[in-house]
Amino acid sequence: MSKTTSVTCPTCGVPVEWGPQSPSRPFCSERCKLIDLGAWAAEDHAIPGDLTDDELFSTDLPPQRH
Repeated sequence: MSKTTSVTCPTCGVPVEWGPQSPSRPFCSERCKLIDLGAWAAEDHAIPGDLTDDELFSTDLPPQRH
């Protein structure tokens, strides 16, 4: 007998069965999936990084002429 794996929807917190019956997993629905995508696009979510590392590489490219 196999145990069904369940995860929590990152957007709304509803339990979601992990399997082919849940095509939007780990989200409970396409709506929650799009809400999360919108949050990334609006920069509400971000992967932490060190700003000094980003500044090191900003001079690698020549300035653009418009």
